[in-house]
Amino acid sequence: MTSFINLPGLGGSGEAHWQTLWEASDNRFSRFEPASWSEPELTDWIDALDRATGQQSGPIILVGHSLAGLLVGHWAADRAGTVAGAFLVATPDPEDAGFPVQAASFKNVPGQALPFPALMIASSDDPYCSLDNARARAAAWGCPCIDVGSHGHINSASGLGAWQQGKELLTAFAAGAAKSV
Repeated sequence: MTSFINLPGLGGSGEAHWQTLWEASDNRFSRFEPASWSEPELTDWIDALDRATGQQSGPIILVGHSLAGLLVGHWAADRAGTVAGAFLVATPDPEDAGFPVQAASFKNVPGQALPFPALMIASSDDPYCSLDNARARAAAWGCPCIDVGSHGHINSASGLGAWQQGKELLTAFAAGAAKSV
């Protein structure tokens, strides 16, 4: 059975965030746990992702939001394990002026194709990443990019609740990715 590991971004995902709501409604979802959500350190987040993937058996889909999308790019450069794919939502541009200074260790993201299937989900009005940048990163990582319209940073402030559109995209992606393992 495929399992899903939620990888929230800076600050974690609060109670109204779609990642938290998906975890509450589906026991196949778990969450990785770095030491700090608000003062992220790349090596700590990589170690937390190693622990989380090591606790699963069978195919794994990583579900990354925001800063965690960059985490996946760094992590995948050296490991892949049993990861069947990565569903990456609202991955920020680390060169954007609005990129958080406390996340500086996440800059210099590897640009090679990911070693597993991935799908980039972007919003046309994300304040942390232009649609053109999202498309360019997706192309570098060897994955398609889907523009889901005007939803800001695709987080709880976007008012998406359990984000049914995202869950449907994830379900379709996971079905295809599981076949590649």
